[in-house]
Amino acid sequence: MADKPVLSVSIVTPDGRVYEQKGDFLIVTTSYAPMGILPNHVPVLATLKVDEVRFKHDGEQDRIAVNGGFIEFSNNVATIVADSAERQGDIDVSRAQSAQERAKKAIEKAKAEKDPDNLARAEVALRRAINRINVANH
Repeated sequence: MADKPVLSVSIVTPDGRVYEQKGDFLIVTTSYAPMGILPNHVPVLATLKVDEVRFKHDGEQDRIAVNGGFIEFSNNVATIVADSAERQGDIDVSRAQSAQERAKKAIEKAKAEKDPDNLARAEVALRRAINRINVANH
C-alpha cells in the first residue's frame, strides 16, 4: 500500500527561514481569494495578501502571520516567500498593539494633510499590525 502523500511547507523571509513543516492541509489568502491546498494539488504560483497562513499537521494547526509575498506550490512542496512572517507564539502582542496605534495616528495625519503616499503606507502598517494581533489571539 502506498504511503499517504504529505505537504511540505517552508516560509522564508529576507532574514531567513521562519517555518518548515510537513503535514496535511495548507490555507493561504491569495490576492484573489483564500485557497486551500491538499496533497497532489495542481501547481500554483500566486501573490499573497497580508493575512495568516494556517497549516494542519499531526492533528494540530499552526498559524503564521505573513505580510505579503507569494506562494509557489508544486510536487507537494509549498514555498512561501514573504516580506516578513511571524509564528503565532513569537508575536509580541503589546508591540503589535503599539504599531496599530501608531498606524491609526499616521492615517489620521495623512488624511488631514491629504497625503496619499503616507496614507497608503499607514494603511498597510495597520493591516500588518491587525494581522499580527489576530494571529496571536487565536
